[in-house]
Amino acid sequence: MIENLQSFTESLPPLLQWVGVMLAGAIPFVESYGGSVLGILAGVNPVVAIAAAIVGNVISMLIFVLTTSRVRTAAVARRDKPDSPRRAKLRERFDRFGVPGVSLLGQTVLPSQITAAAMVSFGASRNAVIGWQIVSIILWGVVFGVLGMVGSDLAGYGV
Repeated sequence: MIENLQSFTESLPPLLQWVGVMLAGAIPFVESYGGSVLGILAGVNPVVAIAAAIVGNVISMLIFVLTTSRVRTAAVARRDKPDSPRRAKLRERFDRFGVPGVSLLGQTVLPSQITAAAMVSFGASRNAVIGWQIVSIILWGVVFGVLGMVGSDLAGYGV
């Protein structure tokens, strides 16, 4: 899949390659960290690749969060039963790490779109989730973009 995304990005006219990187960054499990590396390896200017991957990931995450927020609001309005034991256990873990911890570390396990939607479904503030997810997406995108630049230099691809 990564090779196909890279080929797609390389096939675009140079002025539109950032669009390919942005689309890749919007895909769960590719996200800002994968999209930035993919763009760099496809020959996109590193700053443009990182920024485009971040923007794609943020837009995708916002769609997930805003949709989940609306669904949760409707579900809570009709819900009178207590949490199941499994959901209570998940909520306990969420409460232990909070929005910042889950946002910053959650991407090591699940895509930002899924972790953000889960936090909103647990009742976390939509704005807090969005803010911390944006911080996390930027952080992960920049770190992996820099690693991608260093790796491509070491591999002889040059940036």
